Amino acid sequence: MFKKMALSTVAFAALALPALATDVKLGVLNDQSGVYADLSGQGSVVAAQMAIDDFGAADKGINVELISADHQNKPDIASNIARQWYDQDSVDVILDVPTSSTALAVADVTAEFGKIFINSGAATSDLTRGNCQPTTIHWTYDTASLANGTGKAVTEAGGDTWYFLTADYAFGHALERDTTAVVEASGGTVLGASAVPFPNNDFSSFLLQAQASGAKVIGLANAGADTVNSIKQAAEFGIVQAGQKLAGLLLFINNVHSLGTQTAQGLQMTLAFYWDQNDGTRAFSDRFEAEIGAKPSMVQAGVYAGTLHYLKAVEAVGENNPEAIIAKMKEMETDDPLFGKGYIRKDGRVIHNMYLMEVKSPDESTGPWDLLKPVATIAGEDAFLPMEDGGCEFALAD
Repeated sequence: MFKKMALSTVAFAALALPALATDVKLGVLNDQSGVYADLSGQGSVVAAQMAIDDFGAADKGINVELISADHQNKPDIASNIARQWYDQDSVDVILDVPTSSTALAVADVTAEFGKIFINSGAATSDLTRGNCQPTTIHWTYDTASLANGTGKAVTEAGGDTWYFLTADYAFGHALERDTTAVVEASGGTVLGASAVPFPNNDFSSFLLQAQASGAKVIGLANAGADTVNSIKQAAEFGIVQAGQKLAGLLLFINNVHSLGTQTAQGLQMTLAFYWDQNDGTRAFSDRFEAEIGAKPSMVQAGVYAGTLHYLKAVEAVGENNPEAIIAKMKEMETDDPLFGKGYIRKDGRVIHNMYLMEVKSPDESTGPWDLLKPVATIAGEDAFLPMEDGGCEFALAD
């Protein structure tokens, strides 16, 4: 019957439709109940929806469905959900995925199905090194950028002997590896490390080992609630008062808020985003806080930025073609109100500035979320591992 329609009728119908008519389905896969729920969790779902709304997807003819699930920080659960989403539920993109072991698993499944994985939550630089996939985009931060921020700054400030408390899974070991390289390149020495079960509530024996090492710096190669607990227990042992320095290699604004400035003051941290950087970050963060009741973490900001860039690429390509969309994402400059301008390398690493920050003292803080002050801006090219040093075969083969 359609074939018999008059040409004028067809033309009129085309004029009545948006310039682009396509469906995409996004899945936020993260920790919604465990140690990373505050920095990721439901906040990342809200951030993705904010990006969809700000882009005006519906007005541009892009019908976006957003779903979410809790991977419980377990690689097997994460890969099973990813497989079901791709194979049965028509999901086109998976977003966020904190916990490096789960992210590596999801990256493999995504490559198998030829879909798109935009990671914001996991830190391991292996996502764009030996375990890189042409279907993975790694936003926000990684273990190399954390090492080139906090690790380098602490070492150059005189902290030239280190002992690590390392979360015993992919993320912790990658962070210890990348920070060790920076410490040694900066003239420092690593005296030892303790592999700490993940997640963990009792750090007392590991802190005592670090204290006994005599290292000037105890590097906390952990994150989330594990970092908060290790810092609190270090305070109970009087470790900082006795002369050793804590280096929180991955701290989030949520962690500092939980610790309070009295406990966390003076700690340095490396971030890709802080809510109080400029008018754009403040406006977004106020809207986010109205929904969630907290300022956004850099992980949640990265979910927003990644979703926005993906939708721009869908519009530019004009159809739901994953291979063409990811190529367009890498071709287009990244530009959003939270991270500013940057670009995506062939290996999937998003290059943007990183920021070395320091926790304010109680006297300096003017409110519950006024927690950090800037120390230095680290250009993206200096923060992230050079692609030629990463060993990503498909990127280096071009």
